[in-house]
Amino acid sequence: MKYTFRLLALVAFLMMLLPAHAQRRNSRYNEYIKQYAPIAVEQMRLHKIPASITLAQGLLESGAGQSVLARKSNNHFGIKCHNNWRGGQVYHDDDARGECFRAYRNVRDSYEDHSKFLTSGARYAFLFKLKITDYKGWAKGLKKAGYATDPSYANRLITIIEDYELYKYDNEGLGRREARKWEKEIKKKPWLLKPHQVYIANGLAYVVARDGDSFELLGGEFGISWKKLVDYNDLHREYTLEAGDIIYLKKKNKKAQKPYTVHVVRDGDSMHSISQKYGIRLKNLYKMNRKDGEYVPEVGDRLRLR
Repeated sequence: MKYTFRLLALVAFLMMLLPAHAQRRNSRYNEYIKQYAPIAVEQMRLHKIPASITLAQGLLESGAGQSVLARKSNNHFGIKCHNNWRGGQVYHDDDARGECFRAYRNVRDSYEDHSKFLTSGARYAFLFKLKITDYKGWAKGLKKAGYATDPSYANRLITIIEDYELYKYDNEGLGRREARKWEKEIKKKPWLLKPHQVYIANGLAYVVARDGDSFELLGGEFGISWKKLVDYNDLHREYTLEAGDIIYLKKKNKKAQKPYTVHVVRDGDSMHSISQKYGIRLKNLYKMNRKDGEYVPEVGDRLRLR
């Protein structure tokens, strides 16, 4: 489905020029979700395909309804004709030139055919053994089954689902009993709705704290004692996490990795913020610079990192 990906590559480049919050909450995406979420939920109830997956695929494959294939042929999922298709047809360049794509009378028909395409395809059968709320499993499974050739297809779907909180629509397809069970689970484990992205820096895994985070919540999400998280990050147990705090998930290093050898103190720096930036244990940062706990770095000071 290179046709779609070429369009999305251009969209992605233009979005890079926008602020981060604008990228995550593109107004065109919001409009698409508002318009087609009811159909996606309806299809979920009929065919047990997560609404989040259907919406994410629709957004990705159709460029939020703006691709030529979507506008002129109502094809929102990039589905090709194949041998068993007897409906409308339109031709576009994709993996090869002039390939046949399905054309629909309206968008609803496209959504319904998408459901039939997945439910009737033997290679997608294993997906229906997954929980309706397992959007990550579905995204990875679609890529594994060959829905698209893009190697990052699963990650793209997951990113869209999490940035636009599409997973919320999946709960609408649960029965009352299942929904109550899910709600109780979310109260106990709120990170299930939107898990933290894990980053790697200085050879260490870390996350960026969000509003409302606590050491207890992060510890529960990653299976680490909250007291260890406090110690790993040279903080005290009464410290209240703030949005943007870097929180390492394992003990920091004794020195910075190459090529970081010296840090020139800037306005707003503290020994703790420097130790977090380079993943160095605070006591080691003091020790290698022959400073005690009373030292307060001043702008322009040069501090050894290794």
